[in-house]
Amino acid sequence: MAAPFTRVYRPLWRIITTTTLNKGVRNVSSTRQQCSALNVKTAAVASPWALHGAVCLQRLPVVSQDRSPIEEEFMELMHQMELERSLLSDHELRLLEDAARMSRKQEEDYDSDEEEEDYRDKEIVTAQDLEDIWEQKLKQFHPAPRSQGVDEKGVSSSERCLAESLILLVKKDVGSQKLWLLPQTQWQTGETLRKTAERALAGLPGADLKATFLGNAPCGFYKYKYPKDIQKEGRIGAKVFFFKAVLSSHKHLPLEKNSFAWVKKDELQDFLKPEYLKQVRRFIMAL
Repeated sequence: MAAPFTRVYRPLWRIITTTTLNKGVRNVSSTRQQCSALNVKTAAVASPWALHGAVCLQRLPVVSQDRSPIEEEFMELMHQMELERSLLSDHELRLLEDAARMSRKQEEDYDSDEEEEDYRDKEIVTAQDLEDIWEQKLKQFHPAPRSQGVDEKGVSSSERCLAESLILLVKKDVGSQKLWLLPQTQWQTGETLRKTAERALAGLPGADLKATFLGNAPCGFYKYKYPKDIQKEGRIGAKVFFFKAVLSSHKHLPLEKNSFAWVKKDELQDFLKPEYLKQVRRFIMAL
């Protein structure tokens, strides 16, 4: 018969307790005090790197992309196959019925009283009359243009290249240079990096942009050094944490041409520095 659990458990518990007491127990409270003192000492030392929060704001495509020549041929083929295999619609059956009635009227033994009894005291509207009415309405309809054109709107307008995704860039002063960057601003004590990125977007002059941020964690990171004249002030450079956002609404007004730009993914190389572009391309998707 198996021994009771308590008989097996108690000796083992006594052995563990005795061994622990003989070897000694680490002082947890003293260890916590040492860690707290270390954190205070570390926080007292100012970091030589400035933290920045940046936002990659994308305007998603507004219209579908144009079909390629192969896609056009495939669409024509599918349309032809559907037309050959499909049944006649009610309108097409009505066209055949109207044509048959008109042919019977031209026959010599045509009896008008018998034929027109069902249509007496009714206004006869043939299927061809309906097609003529629909054709006139179609001529009055003017669809919106699929593209606004780069020369017409310029890169400062978010209404260009409606079939592709656009990314917002701003021109900022970095030392004595003016560089194109994603909207960014310096982190302030007491706020999260996402709040910093939101503040960078809300602080753009002359822009009324509303965006939906995609998560609370950064999607990318970039580190760069300041020019030597700025490094003398005690800061080596900046560490930038990127957050992704999608444009939800904005006023349809072009931004300042020399300070803002809405560009496609393949146009980033014309605006961004190579090292900065290398990090940005890692998290930008062509939607």
